[in-house]
Amino acid sequence: MTNQEVIAIRPPQEGTDEGAKRRQIMDGARAVFLAQGFDAASMGEIARAAGVSKGTLYVYFENKEELFEAIVHEQCHAQAEGLFDLDPNDPDVERALMRLGTNFVNYLCQPEKASPLRTVIAIADRMPEMGKKFYETGPACGIGMLAAYIQKQVDAGVLAVDDPEVAAAQFLDACQSTLFKPVLFNFAPPPSHERVEHVVSIAVKTFLAAYRVR
Repeated sequence: MTNQEVIAIRPPQEGTDEGAKRRQIMDGARAVFLAQGFDAASMGEIARAAGVSKGTLYVYFENKEELFEAIVHEQCHAQAEGLFDLDPNDPDVERALMRLGTNFVNYLCQPEKASPLRTVIAIADRMPEMGKKFYETGPACGIGMLAAYIQKQVDAGVLAVDDPEVAAAQFLDACQSTLFKPVLFNFAPPPSHERVEHVVSIAVKTFLAAYRVR
């Protein structure tokens, strides 16, 4: 097995020399993808932006598809781990959903987060595996983690939900309503904190009106 194959299976850990070099490359690639888009970006340009030789770049990543996939996977993992860290033993559903909803929308509406999503959408037709992996590690993962929390509250008698997965997806969609798509399509800047709280509070009230045990 070659060194490149080992790296592909088990990426170097942050804090090591190899981890630092991988981070340097990914940071440079992210800047190029954001500035030029996936199709226009070249490995040569990425190497220059990262401050490494093309030879070094190819040791870590076989092609720009693999590099872009690593960036997207990292973003999705960070989103799931940070935003959907729900305490299954917390019965205060209103507080938990309000915190999750506002953090989720604020995260999504950052311009640097919307740009990779635009790129994934643009290439998913001809690279369906990329779209599949993005959905599995991003949206589907978040929905699954929220659905697990909802199921725990059903088991505890706090909520009455027939389909936790659908309820989770509907809640997350309601939180984004009027907020994320304008940013995604460059129609409007990120919403204010007050606007986010207003929309999310409506989503929370609607959810609780439908599912909270009286």
